[in-house]
Amino acid sequence: MGKVLLVSLEFPPSSAASVHRARHLAKCLPAYGWHPVVLMVDERLQKKAVDYHLAELVPEDLEILRIGALPLSPLRRLGIGDISLRAYFHLRGSLVRLLAERQFDVVFMTGPPYYQMLLTGWIKRRFHLPVVLDFQDPWVSHVGGLEPIWSKAGVTHGLAVLLEPRAVRAAAFITSVSDRQNEEMAARYPWLDGTRMAGIPIGGDPDDFRQLARAEGSQVSREVTVSFVGTVTPRALKVHEAVLQGLGQLRAEQPEVGSRLRLRFVGTSNQPDGKLYSIRDLAVGLGLADVVYEEPARVPFLEALRLMANSDALLLIGSDEPHYTASKIYPTLMSGRPFISVLHELSSAHAILARAGGGIALSFRDPASLAALHQQIARAFAVLVMKRENLGVVDPAVYAPFTAAAVSERYAKIFDRVKAEGRV
Repeated sequence: MGKVLLVSLEFPPSSAASVHRARHLAKCLPAYGWHPVVLMVDERLQKKAVDYHLAELVPEDLEILRIGALPLSPLRRLGIGDISLRAYFHLRGSLVRLLAERQFDVVFMTGPPYYQMLLTGWIKRRFHLPVVLDFQDPWVSHVGGLEPIWSKAGVTHGLAVLLEPRAVRAAAFITSVSDRQNEEMAARYPWLDGTRMAGIPIGGDPDDFRQLARAEGSQVSREVTVSFVGTVTPRALKVHEAVLQGLGQLRAEQPEVGSRLRLRFVGTSNQPDGKLYSIRDLAVGLGLADVVYEEPARVPFLEALRLMANSDALLLIGSDEPHYTASKIYPTLMSGRPFISVLHELSSAHAILARAGGGIALSFRDPASLAALHQQIARAFAVLVMKRENLGVVDPAVYAPFTAAAVSERYAKIFDRVKAEGRV
């Protein structure tokens, strides 16, 4: 078997959203001829909450190596909390020992965070190993470029513009979560070889739902609970507002139908102790406070799946950015719950949902066109209340290419390729 070192600084039991790429690969790569070893920062040194139930989804025989990092508290006063900065030299020292003592064929690094990717050229020169870089979000983004230059976000963006090309130039292969994200990177760096790039979504694992302690039986209720589970970003607020306005329109036109809906937004702040409400004020302003509930605190992964599986239906709401891919679409499709999605028409996620069946996929061209969706959103909510059974079920063939196993098979082929090309 080939041997790959998966450098995922955040990995279960960390509850960071970025852990699932490496988690899926660690579980499924052996079936495709690759033995994974994970290198992560000790969870006690991370700022994200610990979720030991999530760690139970990791194979028991997986080798996980933990490294140190500079303490968070004193550096946070200086505005430095990024784990890839705090662990940079610890990671470098660990790689010196590990790659000198043990045989690996490929090094894989996933982010965010990103600063560890600056070690790509050093690994290539010193150990003659190919490095595959995976960008789960853009390191250099259009949104970052809009930030004031001397703000923390502006400085972070400036560093990304300066440092990203140094990392990607030395990479043997580059992946991201969508072809569009790759196209944007290729436009920044015309010297990139497009044959060494692939858009591979995070995907989802149907086995995760089998881990749930599902409640037996069900209770008949006139209320229909529709859940949104995930972060509400600033660029998504206008889309969420349009969804609530659609609900308001339904309540005005068909009060007996609209009164049965309950919208639940959970984990909107992406912080385990989150107290920043994003939806509540919108609901109050639209007269929907009695039917819209928001819990901003992020919930553990398995609890999020349980909320999804036990809802009557699910909401998938994107941002106004075309490259937004909404990785949670795959657990949504695998949950067996009907859905309503509202995404940018150029989002790859919208294309997948539109052909999946089992739900209603709506799209918009730009924020100005959202108002035209209110009537369609109202009708979609009415279907969930009155004719949910007519939506059918999701076609498993639609999400088959995005299961953890299918995604891992694609990575195995990339690793096979860079290994066959020999040490660099």
